[in-house]
Amino acid sequence: MRYVKWTVTAIPLILLLAFLNYTLPSHDIVRITDTYAKRVTPGANAWFWAKPASGNANSATRDVFFIQTIRPNGKPMVYRNEDTGWGWPPYFKFNTSNLQTQAADLKSTADNPRWVVITRYGWRSDLLSIYPNAVAIKPVDGPDVTIIPWFNIVFLTVLAILLFWLWRKYRRFKEDRIDPMLDDMGEAWDSVEDQASDIGSRASGLWQRLKDMLAGRR
Repeated sequence: MRYVKWTVTAIPLILLLAFLNYTLPSHDIVRITDTYAKRVTPGANAWFWAKPASGNANSATRDVFFIQTIRPNGKPMVYRNEDTGWGWPPYFKFNTSNLQTQAADLKSTADNPRWVVITRYGWRSDLLSIYPNAVAIKPVDGPDVTIIPWFNIVFLTVLAILLFWLWRKYRRFKEDRIDPMLDDMGEAWDSVEDQASDIGSRASGLWQRLKDMLAGRR
C-alpha cells in the first residue's frame, strides 16, 4: 500500500511539473541562421501547435513561420513562430510577422556571429515533430550572458506559497472534520463487531444447550 500511495501522489506532481516546464517561459541564447515559412498540417500532435482561433492558425492546414538557430555549443535549435492570441498559454502574442522580421534582420554567420536571447515556451522533439514557440527576441553581447528568469522565480514562489496554504487548510480540515468522522466510524464499527460477537456467542451457547437437550432425550 505504501507504493500505491507514493504512486498516487507522484503522478499528479509529475504532471504538474511537466505542465509548468512546457508552459513557463524559457530563455535560449542562440545565433539565428535562417528564417522561413512552411505549410503545416497538424495531426496527432495538434495539441502542440497554435489553436485555430489564434492569429495565423485559421485552418487545419496553414503556413507557419520558423526560425533556425545554432546554440553556443554548435547544436541546432528550430523554433516555430505562431500567435497565441487570447488562448492558452496566456502570452497574448499577436506580433508573429513583426517577430519574424526581427529574426530575419538578426541573422548572422559563424564567422561574424550576432547572439540573441529567444524567449520561448514549449518543447523540441524530433520524434513528435514539435517545436517551441518563440515569444520574443533580444540581442545580447555574447553567448555567456547570464539570464535571470525573474518571472519564473516570482511565479513559482507564489505558487509554492499558495500550494502550502492549501495544504495547511486541507490538513486543518482533515484534523477537524475527517479524522473525527473516521474515528466515530471506527468506534461504531467496533461496537457493531462487539455486538455481533456477543450475539454469536449467545447463539453458539443456545445451540450447544439445544444439542445437549437433544442428546439427553436419547
